[in-house]
Amino acid sequence: MDIQFRPTIKDEALIKEAQRILNHNTWEGRYTVPSSKLYPYQWNWDSGFVAMGFAHFDIPRAIKELESLFEGQWENGMLPHIVFHSKKREGYFPGPSYWQSSKVPEASKLVETSGITQPPVHGFIMERLFNQYPNSKEVKAFIKAFYPKVLKLHKYYYEHRDPNKEGLAFIFHPWASGRDNSPLWDDLVKTIPIKPGDIPKYKRYDNLKADPSERPSDKDYDIYVYLMELGRRHNYDGNAIAKESPFVIQDTLFNAMLIRSNEALINLADELDLDAGPIEDWNEQSKKTFEEKLWVEELGMYTPYDLRNEKHIRMKEIGAFTALYADIPSPSRARKLRNYIEEMADREDGFRVMPSFDPDHWIFNPKKYWKGPVWPQMNWLLYQGLNRYGFHGTANRVKYDFLDLVNKLGFHEYYDPRRAVADQQTHGYGGADFSWTAAVVLDFIND
Repeated sequence: MDIQFRPTIKDEALIKEAQRILNHNTWEGRYTVPSSKLYPYQWNWDSGFVAMGFAHFDIPRAIKELESLFEGQWENGMLPHIVFHSKKREGYFPGPSYWQSSKVPEASKLVETSGITQPPVHGFIMERLFNQYPNSKEVKAFIKAFYPKVLKLHKYYYEHRDPNKEGLAFIFHPWASGRDNSPLWDDLVKTIPIKPGDIPKYKRYDNLKADPSERPSDKDYDIYVYLMELGRRHNYDGNAIAKESPFVIQDTLFNAMLIRSNEALINLADELDLDAGPIEDWNEQSKKTFEEKLWVEELGMYTPYDLRNEKHIRMKEIGAFTALYADIPSPSRARKLRNYIEEMADREDGFRVMPSFDPDHWIFNPKKYWKGPVWPQMNWLLYQGLNRYGFHGTANRVKYDFLDLVNKLGFHEYYDPRRAVADQQTHGYGGADFSWTAAVVLDFIND
């Protein structure tokens, strides 16, 4: 049964603080960093949500956010997960001197970037801008100019990241999933042997700027660097990497975002008389394969698929639920996903919705990055998906549970999902004054 859940929220104070954070984190008037101390560059899917947040009070800045991000787009269409607009702030590993994108023939000639990508949210963010300002000449002009760039990105995924032509794109690095150290990847990365000389010496900065107990381990980082080295060796060519990499994953979240953004491009093409190319065919195949291949009946949810070892990664985690926003599940499967969320919220041990990983699994860690905490942008995706299927009570529960956390603990990167613990805390986890947290708050309140 859907349950309405609405704590008291100080809307005006939250809106004012969210706007302050986005403005404070915007550098050179062109791009927004996730957090000024922890992440000093422009991040791919972060900026999608940032644009959504700015659209509520500064539409030119929302447009500029996406334009500055796509300065990093490669000639083959790939959009990197980090755009290094400034080399002066290299207090982050791996920075521009590590990736060396300028040595890659197809890389952006405007700015240095990383060599991996992130979940493609840009299509549906662009659609939200249009739906919010359907009569704006500025917005329409932007979309018409920007549309081919997003279409080119999607074409890259289908041509360079789908070796079996199934309609599902693969990732070759945990960071590309958006869920860096998720337990999903633990068993797989344990099989990757790292010998002396396989990875260069490197210095982390993230665990100097945030509590190390909340960050990925040094062992995790060794694997990240190993996979980056493999990518760099192949000039980040997806088809070449697929033949060698031990990490070739068809991820739930990544492909749900691709499918939802495909849908957005189709809708925008209809509204603005644009050329959608082969998107409808791509999306029909993607939705069909996602529904048939990634569902695991005994778990009652979708899981990523390990292409290298030809098996599902059988764990319950947050990415499964993003399929709702992409309109993928059948009604019966959608109800199973909704029921899991409700059961999580109603448990006697008291969890805020939604933990990023299965709290009944021994690996669950409520404060360790993607091993358990509540994440702002994931709650936003769940909220949209639940509403799409008509589960409005559950959607509101997810929304107001999150707003209550921000109201009590501030605009942090992620939060403890244990209600009894979070209720005794004074702040969340990870980076403070976090941009996509501010953006989600603005969108939730203005919904």
